[in-house]
Amino acid sequence: MAAGLLHFIYLVISALIILIIIQAILSWLVAFNVINTRGGVMSDFLRALDRMTQPIYRPIRRILPDFGGIDFSPLVVLLLLQAMRMLVDQARIGMSLY
Repeated sequence: MAAGLLHFIYLVISALIILIIIQAILSWLVAFNVINTRGGVMSDFLRALDRMTQPIYRPIRRILPDFGGIDFSPLVVLLLLQAMRMLVDQARIGMSLY
């Protein structure tokens, strides 16, 4: 039971990492005018991604100082999620040995 829960947590963390990477890449493409955001499916998709990631970024943005237009919160969140994923993975490995 606990191994299944740890596996589920590991999958959720991995999905969040992928979601944040996709959101960061798409935000760069929008910033460099590679993607047109004037309505359509892409605009809705970007808005949905922002709604999913903003609650994750908000606490980090309160702590980090202003870096003049550069947002480091996705990087900090990715580092924290990777550390959590490593801890969960170690717990999974530890449970499978016993």
